[in-house]
Amino acid sequence: MRQTDDLSKSLTPFVQGNTLIAVIELSLSSWLVAGVVPGVARQPLKKLEPDEAELLRLLQRWRDEAVKSGCTIERVVVAYEAGRDGFWLARWLRAHEIEAHVIHSSSVAVSREHRRAKTDRLDTVMLLRVFMGWLRGERGHCGMVAIPTIEQEDAKRPSRERENLAGEKTRIVNRMKAALIRLGIRGFKPELRRAPQKLDGLRTPEGLPIPPNTLDEIRRDLARLAMVREQIDLIEQARLVRVQEAPETGPNAMVRLVASIVGVGVETADMLVQEVLSRDLRDRRAVARYAGLTGSPDESGSKRREKGLAKAGNARVRRGLIQFAWRFLMFQKDSALAKWYRARTDGGKGVRKTVMIVALARKLLIALWRMVTTGEVPEGVRLRPVVV
Repeated sequence: MRQTDDLSKSLTPFVQGNTLIAVIELSLSSWLVAGVVPGVARQPLKKLEPDEAELLRLLQRWRDEAVKSGCTIERVVVAYEAGRDGFWLARWLRAHEIEAHVIHSSSVAVSREHRRAKTDRLDTVMLLRVFMGWLRGERGHCGMVAIPTIEQEDAKRPSRERENLAGEKTRIVNRMKAALIRLGIRGFKPELRRAPQKLDGLRTPEGLPIPPNTLDEIRRDLARLAMVREQIDLIEQARLVRVQEAPETGPNAMVRLVASIVGVGVETADMLVQEVLSRDLRDRRAVARYAGLTGSPDESGSKRREKGLAKAGNARVRRGLIQFAWRFLMFQKDSALAKWYRARTDGGKGVRKTVMIVALARKLLIALWRMVTTGEVPEGVRLRPVVV
């Protein structure tokens, strides 16, 4: 209670204007809403059911209380942390003429005590404090996440679904291989189309057929594998149709441009465009920072060391770029970036190559960003004559 009272005293001079401020601690079972209402001495804290209409009624009630106290509310500002609820609430609030912001969870500084108290009430008070600092224009309190449209969010789903299905395909294949190796059977390739027909002819080193329960399990896994493979094909075909139907519209034009680079497939191009290249990023530093490809120096006094990648950005983009960087060295050997990489790794140890591949991935991402925004093709990069 003492903490809340101190917060009220520190915020009162700032909120005596015409702005009503609220922060929400979201969970599956309830929403905890804290507000700063001009003209009202108390700092309201209300627990609601997860219902946007109830939230809107609460904000309207607080607005009426401010009006009764003699204050005119011209601005209602709401913020909450990014999480499972995503961005639908922010879009819904903006549609009802309420200014909404989504706070990046990892940008909020927390106490470093080993056993710090953590409750929804304390978290809401902390969010209110950092949000007020951000509204005052003080840097470092927290960071805001860009709120995408529902079309932008939906455009990411095919690539992410395909990635999940590809992982499921690998898990199924590894599970079948492990089951057969336990029986001493090696060399069977479940990913082949004719694998089900070859299953009956497999024998253990003792010359025995596969036991019935294990055989039934492998047959079910083969059926799952066929279904997953079919779903991946459907996603890929739908993406090609979508790009061909509107080849010069928005992100589709970027996908065609990136996929024109020799060594880049449509899947990689679509993932990079939907996840990072189509975003409105300020400069090249923001592009690299979004992918988590910036360094994390540790400097204190005479100590100077580098702890490696920050990894605070989009992990999907980071993984895809590292894989693309290795392919780039294979398919674009005469490009300026490939020559830059070889000049710094020739004669060095393997560890240095793995370190420098990250630097190459960062340079590739910036080069692709410039390519889709300004049309500048990276020096020495070969392009395909026909794309998609």
